[in-house]
Amino acid sequence: MTDFSISEVVRAVAAAAPDREALVHGDARDTYRQLLEQVDALAGVLHERGVGFRRQRAELENWESGQDHLALYLHNCPEYLLGMLGAYAARVAPFNVNYRYVAGELRHLLADSGARAIVYHSAFAPVLAEVRPDLPDLTVLLQVADDSGNALLPGAEWLADAMATSPGLPPVEPSPDDLYILYTGGTTGLPKGVLWRQGDIYPAALGGRRISTGEEYDAISAISANAERGGMRVLPSAPFMHGAAHWMALNAFHNGNTVVLPSDPTTFDPADFLDTIERERVTIALIVGDAFGRPLLDELDRQPRDLSSLSLLISGGAALSAPVKAALLDRLPSIAIMDGLGSSESGQQASQVTTVGRPITTGTFTPGTGMTILSEDLTRRLGPGDEEQGWLAQQGRVPLGYLGDPDKTARTFPTVDGIRYSVPGDRARLTADGLLELHGRDSVTINSGGEKIFAEEVEAAIAHHPAIQDVIVTGRPSPRWGQEVVAIVQFRPGCSATHDELLETCSAHLARYKFPKATIVVDQVLRSPAGKADYRWAKQLAVGDV
Repeated sequence: MTDFSISEVVRAVAAAAPDREALVHGDARDTYRQLLEQVDALAGVLHERGVGFRRQRAELENWESGQDHLALYLHNCPEYLLGMLGAYAARVAPFNVNYRYVAGELRHLLADSGARAIVYHSAFAPVLAEVRPDLPDLTVLLQVADDSGNALLPGAEWLADAMATSPGLPPVEPSPDDLYILYTGGTTGLPKGVLWRQGDIYPAALGGRRISTGEEYDAISAISANAERGGMRVLPSAPFMHGAAHWMALNAFHNGNTVVLPSDPTTFDPADFLDTIERERVTIALIVGDAFGRPLLDELDRQPRDLSSLSLLISGGAALSAPVKAALLDRLPSIAIMDGLGSSESGQQASQVTTVGRPITTGTFTPGTGMTILSEDLTRRLGPGDEEQGWLAQQGRVPLGYLGDPDKTARTFPTVDGIRYSVPGDRARLTADGLLELHGRDSVTINSGGEKIFAEEVEAAIAHHPAIQDVIVTGRPSPRWGQEVVAIVQFRPGCSATHDELLETCSAHLARYKFPKATIVVDQVLRSPAGKADYRWAKQLAVGDV
């Protein structure tokens, strides 16, 4: 297999299509040539301030990093993607920061990562100032101006001013062994930094395989030729701190396409999202499950738009339920809807494409390159039609491990029969016809009366009720069952349903032992800005700790 660094790929694309728009945000329109100039300027800023490469990959354990780390503490904006690409060009490893974190959470993340540098929006300066005295290694602060009006922190620099005086591209040679770091969301536990070689993440999740065959690009000339044929316009709506969103953006860059950002980078606004598709003639757009899909339906009903340019709507990071898919196809019959399945620890693993006239399901996918199922005891691979419920796994292009955690690295990335796998924790099986049947994340499985019940399958069943706006399912202690299923629901405006009415809806989709024993109604189901369910909050609410 041929390996490429991300910098090498971006330079090849920029050379193949220098005058094509690379990034559009409002009135700002940067071509690939202009984007590369900014990338080189930021790389020079980092290198000049002493941030960069330290040790060769061969000298390190899988859970160790030989590079300095750059925290990206930003809303969606051009500077986020520039921060990633500029860091890679300087042989610095950037990573994502959840901008909703309070001071304690931010302190933990920046300390766990050992961040030497940070690029942050002014809006987050007060929280950063609170934790900065506890982070002596964080010495390079680059602040991005925004509407908050917050002043420059002491010792920090405005990013724009630093780039204006940059010495330009530093004299370093990026390597496929350089790191891509993605911190997990922390919705079921503390966030962990997943370490990938760039040579592995590029084909695993960032566009390094041919769409038609799944084969990896084996030469820069092939990457350049593909980029020359690019030109699609891609709209990632989720926050870039979430893997699905910046994966989509980097996929677009690596294939010579144009990344379009909504006008408002701070939140998902369905009207802004649809207006941007119409105005910029967007071809492909990303949403995150029902949390984005249901507000889109309401906005489509409120105001029609010319969305004829849109050919593919992708949902990644959270499930898009069958009722929402059906409603979206009813309003936009010319599009295809693709559910993407993947994780920080596996890359892209499987997909499901739905169009008008095809069966609409949730939880069934077509396997991608390297996807497999391992037995529950992690001793063998399971084949199509095997009734055992095993572990969803990935082989081939997989991460190195978790930053600073050898034990978790060994558990998540086991070797079976001489092959190293990634096993993030999802339970699954292969149907007789080779489709992936996904059951759910083991960490949010509910053991009730000796039966395993997956939160996601109960959520999908409840979502069929027309009154439901959003739902999260969790477990709580039960003297009779050990654990019992609890549904936390948010109703659509002006709608409601009783517990029994929700159970009646469940009866068409679930065995009775999986039914919720209780329903808790809330004004709003708590999710991350990326649309991911906050299962810690749900469990606390179910047991009365909120």
